Amino acid sequence: MTAIKHALQRDIFTPNDERLLGIVNVCKAGKKKKNCFLCATVTTERPVQVKVVKVKKSDKGDFYKRQQTWELRDLTVVDAKDASKENPEFDLHFEKVYRWLASSTAEKNSFISCIWKLNQRYLRKKVEFVNVSSQLLEESVPSGESQSVAGGDEDALDDYQELSTREEQDIEGMMEMCEYAISNAEAFAEKLFQELQVLDGANIQSIMASEKQVNILMQLLDEALGEVDTIEGKLSSYEEMLQSVKEQMDQISQSNRLIQISNTNNGKLLDEIQFLVNYMDLSKGHIRALQEGDLTSSKGIEACINASEALLQCMNVALRPGHEKLLSVKQQQQMFTDLRDTFARRLTNHLNNVFVHQGHDQSSTLSQHTAELTLPKHSPLHRDLLRYAKLMEWLKNTHREKYEGLSRTYVDYMSRLYEREIKDFFEVAKIKMAGTSKEAKNKFATLPRKESALKQEPESLHGSSGKLTGSTSSLNKLTVQGSNSRRSQSSSLLDMGNMSASDLDVADRTKFDKIFEQVLSELEPLCLAEQDFISKFFKLQQHQAVMPPLAQPESEEFDGSAASRIPPQTDHRHSSSSEKDMVRLMMNKIFQSIETELNTLIALGDKIDSFHSLYMLVKMSHHVWTAENVDPASFLSTTLGNVLVTVKRNFDKCILGQIRQMEEVKIPKKSKVGILPFVTAFEEFAELAETIFRNAERRGDLDKAYVKLIKAVFVNVEKVANESQKTPRDVVMMENFHHIFSTLSRLKISCLDAEKREAKHKYTDHLQSYVIYSLGQPLEKLNHFFEGVEARVAQGVREEEVSYQLAFNKQELRKVIKEYPGKEVKKGLDNLYKKVDKHLCEEESLLQVVWHSMQDEFIRQYKHFEDLIGRCYPGSGITMEFTIQDVLEYFSSIAQSH
Repeated sequence: MTAIKHALQRDIFTPNDERLLGIVNVCKAGKKKKNCFLCATVTTERPVQVKVVKVKKSDKGDFYKRQQTWELRDLTVVDAKDASKENPEFDLHFEKVYRWLASSTAEKNSFISCIWKLNQRYLRKKVEFVNVSSQLLEESVPSGESQSVAGGDEDALDDYQELSTREEQDIEGMMEMCEYAISNAEAFAEKLFQELQVLDGANIQSIMASEKQVNILMQLLDEALGEVDTIEGKLSSYEEMLQSVKEQMDQISQSNRLIQISNTNNGKLLDEIQFLVNYMDLSKGHIRALQEGDLTSSKGIEACINASEALLQCMNVALRPGHEKLLSVKQQQQMFTDLRDTFARRLTNHLNNVFVHQGHDQSSTLSQHTAELTLPKHSPLHRDLLRYAKLMEWLKNTHREKYEGLSRTYVDYMSRLYEREIKDFFEVAKIKMAGTSKEAKNKFATLPRKESALKQEPESLHGSSGKLTGSTSSLNKLTVQGSNSRRSQSSSLLDMGNMSASDLDVADRTKFDKIFEQVLSELEPLCLAEQDFISKFFKLQQHQAVMPPLAQPESEEFDGSAASRIPPQTDHRHSSSSEKDMVRLMMNKIFQSIETELNTLIALGDKIDSFHSLYMLVKMSHHVWTAENVDPASFLSTTLGNVLVTVKRNFDKCILGQIRQMEEVKIPKKSKVGILPFVTAFEEFAELAETIFRNAERRGDLDKAYVKLIKAVFVNVEKVANESQKTPRDVVMMENFHHIFSTLSRLKISCLDAEKREAKHKYTDHLQSYVIYSLGQPLEKLNHFFEGVEARVAQGVREEEVSYQLAFNKQELRKVIKEYPGKEVKKGLDNLYKKVDKHLCEEESLLQVVWHSMQDEFIRQYKHFEDLIGRCYPGSGITMEFTIQDVLEYFSSIAQSH
C-alpha cells in the first residue's frame, strides 16, 4: 500500500500541487469487484482545498488515472454502518449517496479518521459521522500497517503549526547573527541545541527557587476550597426553600388552569344557549299570525308569509351534536310541528273554499258573454290567488300531501268552470258560423254535442269525406247542358257538404274566417294566462322532479291525444315526471274539452263548405307556429298541433274529393262540351287559395295540392275529350288547355310553371290540329290535281315537262281552276265558319283565333298552288280566279257578318 501511495503522490497529485493524506482500497457495494482508490488530499497552495478523489487503474494496467473528484465541503454524512462490529462497508453522502466496500476494516477506519481530522481542521461546516466509534474520532489509528499507510502524514498533520509573523522575524534574526546558519546547518542546529539546554537549566533553577511561593499558592487553594464548601451548604439550604416555593406555585398554576377550563366551558355553554335562543325562538307575533292570522286581507297574508318563513327557518336549523337530546329543544320542535300543522290546515281549508267558491260563482257571469264571441277573463281570480303563491311554496316544502290535495281541488273545480265557459263559447261560435236560418240550425243540430257521441262517431268530426259528403253522389249524374248554365254547374262541383255552394260567396267565407280566427284568438291568451298562473301559483318552475299533484286514487285518462294517463296516488319518491310534464297534465285536465270542441267546430265548418278547410289550415298553422315559438312542449302547442292534424286531413280530403268529382264527370252525347266544370272549379279554387295562403306558413301543403289537382285536371280533360261525340277532341283539348294556361298565367303560381308550359303546348298543338282537320282541302279538285303533279315530279318527270302529260296539261289545269270561282270559295268558307262556331264555346272566345289560323292555313295552300303553277307551267299565264287579297276580304267579311 505504501508503494501505491508513493506512486499516486508522484504521478497524480504532485503535478497538481496536492498532498495525499489518506487512501483506502474500495469497490462499489453490491456489484462486481472493480477496485479503485479513494484518496483524501489537500492543496499545497493557500487557501487550502480539501478533496476526495476516486483513482482507478487504467484498462491497460500500466498507470493510474483520476476518475472523479468531490469537494470535502460537499460531504454531509459519513456512515460507517456499525460502530461496535468490524464492517468494511461505509457510505459517503455528497449530492447523492455512494456506497463503498473497503478491502479491510483497518483501511476503512484509517480513512474515516483522516476525513474527520481534515474536517476538524479546515472546514467550518462540520460533517456528520454516523455509526463511527468515538475512540476512532479522538485517538490516532494504532500502529501497524495502517500507521505505515497514513500515520506519518497524520502525525505531521497533528504536530505541524504555522509560524506566526513574530516567530518568522525571530528566526530570521537568529540566522543573521550566525554567519554559517545556512552554509553549515548542522553546526547551527548544534549551537541552537546548546543554547536550549542552557535555557532549560535556567528554567529548572527558577522553578526550584519559587517553591515557597508554590506552597503559599497551595495554602490559598485549600482556603478557597473551604469557602466553596461553605457556599455549597448555603446553596443547598436555598434550594430547599425554593423547592417549597415551587410546590406552592404548582398548586397555584393548577388552580388557575381549572379556573380557565371553567371559564372556557361557561363560554361554550353560553354560545350554545345563544345559538338555540337565536335560531329556535319564534316571536309571539309570528305565532299569533300562524294561529289566528287573517288569510283574506293583504296585511294578514303578508304577516302569514313572514311567519311561515320564520317557522320554516326554525324547523330547518342545523342542530349541533347533542342538541336533539335536550328536553327544551324537543319541546320547541314539537311546538313548531304543531304550529306547522295548524297553519297548513287553516291555509288548506281557506284555499279550498276559494277554489270551490270560484268554481260555482263564475257561472252567474257567463250570461253576459253568450251574445258575444268572447271568453270570460280570469285575471282577477289569478291576481287574488297569486297573493298566496309564497304560502303555496311553503306548503309544498312542508306538507306535500296537502299541497297535492289543493292542486287536485283546483284542477277539479276549474275544469268544471272552464268546461261550461268553453262549451257556451263554442255554442255561440257554431251558431254564428252556421247562421241563423232554420236550415243552418237544423244542420248544426245534426252534429254530435256530447263527449259520448264524439267517441261513438269519430268520423263525423274529422273531415268531410265520410258521411258528410253523402249528398255529393248526385254529382255522378252531372251533365253538361249548354254554355249558359256552365258556371252554375262548375260551382256545384265545389259543394263538398250538405249545403249548396251556390248559396255561399266570398263574404260568407270571409265571415267564417273571422269567426274561426276569433275563436283561436280567444283560446290562445286564455290558455297562456292559465298556464302562466299554474306555474307561478304552484311553483312549478324551480325544481326538476316532483310528484304530479293530479295523481288520483283511481286511474283516470284524459281526453285528447296530447293527454297521458295519470298514475294512481303513490309515494312521490317513485315519480320521475318533470315540472313541465306536471303543468301539461294540469292543463290537459282543466282544458280537456278544448280539443273536442275545436274538432266539432272544424267538422261544422267543413260540413258547411269544404273550402273552409283552407282557411282553417292557414289560421291553425299560424297559431301553432306562434305557440311553438313560445314553448314547443306547452299544452297550447300540443293541443293546436293535434287539431292541425285534423284540419290537414280535412284539407287533403277536400282535394281528393275534387279529384274524385273530376273522375266522375260524364259528358252528354248531344251537348257541346266547352269549358269543363272541373276546369272552372280549379280556377275558382286557385283564386280562393291564393287569396287565403298569401304569406302563409303552410304554403307547401297548397303547392302539393296544386300539383295533384292540375295533374287530375290534365288527365280528365283528355278523358272527356276522348269520350266526346259531338264536340271534336281537338276543340275540347284546345279550349280547356287554353283556359288552364290563361288561369296559370294570371295567377302566377310558381310551383305550376311546368304545367303552365305544358298547357300552352297542348293548346297550341290541338289548335293547329283542329285548324288543319277542320279546314281540310277547301279547293278539293284543285288539290287532287296538284297532288298528281307532285307525284309525277317525284317519279322523275322534270317540272317543266309536266305540262306535256295528258292528264296534267294546261287545258286540264284551266278546267279545274274554273270550278273554283271567288263566289264558290267564299260560300265554302262561310259554311266552314258556321261549322267552327258550332264547335266552339262562347266563354273562351277562341273563334276569331281559330278563324285567323284557318285564314293563314288557306293562304299557305294558295301560295303552294301558285308556286307549283309557276314551276310546272312556266309562261302559261294561268292564274287562280281569285287573289290573296280576295281571300283576306272573304275571311274578314265572313267574320264581321257573324
